[in-house]
Amino acid sequence: MLYDNYAMLTKRELLMRMAKILTKDRLVEEIKYIPVEMRPRDKRSVGCCLHKDRYVLKHKIITILGFDAKDEAEDIDLIPLEEYARRSLDNKNVKETILSVAHEACSACIQSQYFVTNMCRGCEGRPCMMNCPKGAVSFKNGKALISQEDCVGCGLCQKVCPYHAIIYTPVPCEESCPVKAISKNPDGTENIDKDKCIYCGKCMLACPYGAIMERSKIVDIHKMAARPGVEIVAIVAPAIFGQFDATPGQVITAMKRIGFDDVVEVALGAEDTSCREAAELKERIAEGQPFMTSSCCPAYTEWVEKHAPELKPYVSETRSPMVYAARRVKQSHPGAEVVFVGPCLAKRHESDSVPEVDYVMSFEEVGAFMAAYGIDPKECEESPLDPAVSKFSRGYPQAGGVKAAVLNGVGEGYTAVNIDGLDKKNIGVLKSMVRAAKAGAGAAAGGVAGAGPGGVAAQFVEVMACEGGCVNGPCSLAPLTLAKKYLKKGLAAIPEDDK
Repeated sequence: MLYDNYAMLTKRELLMRMAKILTKDRLVEEIKYIPVEMRPRDKRSVGCCLHKDRYVLKHKIITILGFDAKDEAEDIDLIPLEEYARRSLDNKNVKETILSVAHEACSACIQSQYFVTNMCRGCEGRPCMMNCPKGAVSFKNGKALISQEDCVGCGLCQKVCPYHAIIYTPVPCEESCPVKAISKNPDGTENIDKDKCIYCGKCMLACPYGAIMERSKIVDIHKMAARPGVEIVAIVAPAIFGQFDATPGQVITAMKRIGFDDVVEVALGAEDTSCREAAELKERIAEGQPFMTSSCCPAYTEWVEKHAPELKPYVSETRSPMVYAARRVKQSHPGAEVVFVGPCLAKRHESDSVPEVDYVMSFEEVGAFMAAYGIDPKECEESPLDPAVSKFSRGYPQAGGVKAAVLNGVGEGYTAVNIDGLDKKNIGVLKSMVRAAKAGAGAAAGGVAGAGPGGVAAQFVEVMACEGGCVNGPCSLAPLTLAKKYLKKGLAAIPEDDK
């Protein structure tokens, strides 16, 4: 879940400052001043001291320039920021790392544990000690103590304590990861296992130090825009209309003002996805397959690929709206560079295998360039919207949006549900549906898949890794409640003829 915090604001300020000096073509000359300007001597330090704050900012800037701070650890003290800026401009940031941990920013949180606070009353009942299956709880001077060597983390002591004196202290990034892809190095800092990571971005949002950063391509996109004769087309995810308190037409205009020659709604590609997925669903159900899941969320499909191969036969083979929108642009704008703009970290990974998409920008990065140029979408004039896009396609970013679009395509007589967020509970639901299908619990042709935990039973299953849908993606600008409000308001502003 996206919540505002100062670590997030620091990241956005870094992006905005980088965007400003890029727009002035002063990246090499001015980048060294960013840490000093953001942490001046008269400002209270966030960490132990002012110098550590500036050092952490240097690590984060290096990541925004497209480098992996972990790989640069040996030289980072010796190489100035302006040299990293030159290397970035010279395309020497070639390692394609989606996520990296800026180790100097990582606090090396203590291992997750249960801990007895001073609320302990030393009661006679001592249920914490009596119910511990490993004898990890003892009493000293009338207070409970938990042996971390013996504790297995079952949480029974916390559950039975009548005074709520026992708390659980998690490692936020590890706790948020649904696939256990992040764990500690010997020095206590975190490491992301690329063989397990599904790029959902949950760890990035959870880290209270902002130590987990995603690869940025803003320098490459800026260089491309500066090349004479190059046409740049932005394909914008429909979730963008939930990021600003402005009409969809005004948002399109604002996108053009930051330097794009044309802006195409990815919702146009969603029209293709809906039609193809509806046809595929009909065919699969007619052949006797009990259910089919959506395929437009790249974090979900990456999870299937790496962690749930048994689910692969049930995943739609239809490509995502981004792919179809990019193909349309490549046909209508031969030779153009296509930049996908969205809230999704996993799209950076998906784009690496899609030749039609040249670059990916996040909503945060777009917001930084709008701030750099002084553009307020609410003050922009209206741009016409594509009349070929339906309300169902513009509704894709909300939980249930894909389900509604596909059901509209297949007509009556089909059942559908949406899995809202890829967490441990919903992972169990999906795997139980596969087990039920294999056990013959699903009906024959036209039947319904066996119900899993929570009573899930449907022929079409929409799966979104982010709770609330794409509108709540890890690279969004607006929190979910505000994004839903803006999206509803924006779609309501579209003239009825365009809907």
